[in-house]
Amino acid sequence: MEIGRKRMNGSSSKSGRTGEEELYHVIHKVPSGDSPYVRAKHAQLVQKDPETAVVWFWKAINARDRIDSALKDMAVVMKQLDRTEEAIEAIKSFRVLCSKQSQESLDNVLIDLYKKCGRIDEQIELLKQKLRLIFQGEAFNGKPTKTARSHGKKFQVSIQQETSRILGNLGWAYMQKTNYMAAEAVYQKAQMMDPDANKACNLAFCLIKQARNNEARHILEDVLRGRIAGSDDCRSRNRAEELLMEIESTQPQPFLPNSQAFNLDEDFAQGLEKLLNEWAPSRSRRLPIFEEISSFRDQLAC
Repeated sequence: MEIGRKRMNGSSSKSGRTGEEELYHVIHKVPSGDSPYVRAKHAQLVQKDPETAVVWFWKAINARDRIDSALKDMAVVMKQLDRTEEAIEAIKSFRVLCSKQSQESLDNVLIDLYKKCGRIDEQIELLKQKLRLIFQGEAFNGKPTKTARSHGKKFQVSIQQETSRILGNLGWAYMQKTNYMAAEAVYQKAQMMDPDANKACNLAFCLIKQARNNEARHILEDVLRGRIAGSDDCRSRNRAEELLMEIESTQPQPFLPNSQAFNLDEDFAQGLEKLLNEWAPSRSRRLPIFEEISSFRDQLAC
């Protein structure tokens, strides 16, 4: 029997059953049918039983049943169950069976998993790989925008917004390694492309860690005065206020970058240079955003 098939008021009408089934699937956001993937989604979304969902997702993967969605959805459920390492290995092992179109979304899930379990170096490498695809013109299948989905709603994302998002994530990863020079460099890039208050606060934090309080203060004041997109978000405003209080209440400490931090920053600058000079398509094929990145790339070597 198909999952979700029920009858209302004992009606045996075929049209009534069909209408009810369609309504059921819309309400619970589960696909129709009785395949392993459908059963996995039913366990995940209707029964709220993630352990059973993982079992059915594995069966779906082994049966090649909607494997693109099955692998991604299983990894998300595993993350919720604190089975992050297992989810990482599952994606690495089975992504070769998935379509080319699914690889970008699998990368996004993998980056999130690396972030949760503290595998920062691998997160950084994958983020750089995604930037490499953008410079090669392979992201978004060569198109300037793509359709994304969040909380059930679709919206358009530009290549400029995606580049800024990836750079923001890369900056966060460098912050976790206390490499504030590299983090500042990529946050500056991200803000040039698609500025927002959250990244502005992270940039200010990096400047504070480098004893550059006056620069940080100007950025934080821009957030509080509503000059940056997203400044109306209470979390960003609260963080900006906290960082300003930190500046006012403490004396800046001398910033003495260690050799490891310097080398990491230099490596990153050289990596971007390599992306621009060796891997990027010819200038005539590059989108305007790549020209903008290229014009500022020398700042990364500072």
